[in-house]
Amino acid sequence: MANPASKKSPRKGLLITIPHSGEQVPEETPWLKSLPETLLMFDVDRYVDRLYAPVISMLELPNVQTDWHRYAIDLNRWKDDVDADSVKGHANPSGKFPRGLHWSITTMGEKLMPGPMTHELHDQLVKKYFDPFHRDVRAALADLRQAGAKPTFHIDAHSMPSVGTKEHRDPGERRADVVVSDCDGKSCSTWFKDLVIRSYEAAGFRVAYNWPYKGGRVTETYGRPAENQEAIQVELNRGLYMNETTKKLMPENLPDVQGKISRAIEAVYAALPDL
Repeated sequence: MANPASKKSPRKGLLITIPHSGEQVPEETPWLKSLPETLLMFDVDRYVDRLYAPVISMLELPNVQTDWHRYAIDLNRWKDDVDADSVKGHANPSGKFPRGLHWSITTMGEKLMPGPMTHELHDQLVKKYFDPFHRDVRAALADLRQAGAKPTFHIDAHSMPSVGTKEHRDPGERRADVVVSDCDGKSCSTWFKDLVIRSYEAAGFRVAYNWPYKGGRVTETYGRPAENQEAIQVELNRGLYMNETTKKLMPENLPDVQGKISRAIEAVYAALPDL
């Protein structure tokens, strides 16, 4: 179940979503429950919720997060991002969406599902976990519009491996601290994109733009600048704050990374128009 957005009266039109930090495996996907932690957490945006928590609390930002594991139901996908490997008899051929709504393999190519699920289970997962998250996102944006935000501004927060895997666009490539992406300029204005990049750089991060990530389904869905609804994706390098082999937090790095994120979001927030 998605955590509801803050109901406090917003002062500016900024929403934060974190769709991939959930670690809870739904009871409907028992094949995930026996996986070792290092495999189960390999592609989770582990700790991103903790990294953004201080600034979300300080600025009382509307936010939507989730408890649920992305291997079971990936909230940064569309409902039909499935194939014959993940849903039995689906029209999309095998290999079309190996890391779609339901992950059949990891970004290291390791198999996750023993076989495709039924259409009935797919529909159940969508209704129980996918739909509530996106209802909350739509409600949060509607609340901002009702409060006078025009446009609304939306940061979709993620994390990424420090080096691209063989399943990524950049295998073996060492990545920047932060990747900002806007679907090749389609999900937000140049002004907002430049503000986000400038704010993360001023906070002390090395920032790349639209490589190796161009944005996900959240930014595609909610980034409609022509309709006064701007969205951008921000990927944070996991090597800054966690041991990527054990998937454990490096607590000595936590205050520094939290502080930089807080400074970046504060700078974005300060530049946005008041409601």
